[in-house]
Amino acid sequence: MIVAFPSARSSALTTLATYDRAYAVAIQKRRETGRPQFVLRTGDPLQPFRVSATGPKREQALMTLIA
Repeated sequence: MIVAFPSARSSALTTLATYDRAYAVAIQKRRETGRPQFVLRTGDPLQPFRVSATGPKREQALMTLIA
């Protein structure tokens, strides 16, 4: 099945799925939890960056560690 995203949604995803947004989320999660947070590059065009309390897994690259 092929799913087409409306252009407005694609535009929103492009805006939200940035390194700067992931970095801001990592800072916020670090303050809230007190645990180090990793900003990871995923290789997925819909979610190119993610924040995790654990290190990179297969096919992910470490971008930043918020210690």
